[in-house]
Amino acid sequence: MPRRDPRPYTPSPAVAAAIPDASGNGINGLGEREPRRASPMFWHPSDQHPFGALQAVAGASCRVTEEARDAFAAAYDHPPLEPIAPDRATRSPEAWTTLARDFALANEADLFGATPLKEHHVVEGYAIEEPNVIILGVSHDYERLRQLPSTPDNGAGIAEVGRQYARGTRTAFALANWIRRQGFSAHAYPGPRASALLLIPPAIEAGLGELGKHGSLINRTYGSNLRLAGVTTDMPLAFGRSETFGADDFCTHCRVCADACPPGAIGDSKQWVRGVERWYVDFDTCIPYFADNAGCGLCIAVCPWARPGIADGLLAKMARRRAASGDG
Repeated sequence: MPRRDPRPYTPSPAVAAAIPDASGNGINGLGEREPRRASPMFWHPSDQHPFGALQAVAGASCRVTEEARDAFAAAYDHPPLEPIAPDRATRSPEAWTTLARDFALANEADLFGATPLKEHHVVEGYAIEEPNVIILGVSHDYERLRQLPSTPDNGAGIAEVGRQYARGTRTAFALANWIRRQGFSAHAYPGPRASALLLIPPAIEAGLGELGKHGSLINRTYGSNLRLAGVTTDMPLAFGRSETFGADDFCTHCRVCADACPPGAIGDSKQWVRGVERWYVDFDTCIPYFADNAGCGLCIAVCPWARPGIADGLLAKMARRRAASGDG
């Protein structure tokens, strides 16, 4: 897919009318050097943030075709959580992790990682009682994803996003109920409305990838071509570790997503956000376009890491670069 230079964008009347006076960047903590928990924002109940009207427009825009409507409806369709079984077997964290991973991968997940739940994983105003979090990844069909952004004439891309959110919902609830049948507490937090649980920070800490310039996770196998879901639990688990494999450095030297972003929301340098210097996509620039264009998603569709079969070559390239610089 060719690069697309950012071009002037004027929000539609419906989106312009829904944009509040508040800055989403401020709510997200842009420029803040002191750590804090994230505030409720997009995809949280509209009484928790000032972007409820714009969120409603964006949600409707993502359902641009009947196929997309059906796909997103399935993302909110899940079984109830089962009662926690009264008895549990005694196994090591490593054994439980192997069993949980095997179950998840046999029930639609492509990736599995676990990490201790930390305060910054939980959105302000929410509470999670379980001490551990499992992050699951599900990959897109790249040929459908690369058709983003969607239109009423071609909704294949956004329908694919909805389908993978639905798959994330199914695998998260299946795993949570399997864990409950083993006698442990578990709750599912699938995207896009994972409510209490942030998904990308624990995914990084569990070793599933690095944060990309486009604000999404980059996995060493699937790149940015995936969606995430979470399960919190008190089941003893063996934890992964954050991994540096070159994606962050690659993003520093790459401009594909920044050049492709129609409203120019992706910058070339990291920003301080709630006490962490990291990649950040300008909310106030991105989200109106997102709401006007069926969820957009162009940045992950054009990401070089998203193309199937390219990750091994990029990993080798980054390894050579680190070795040449003396870092590897």
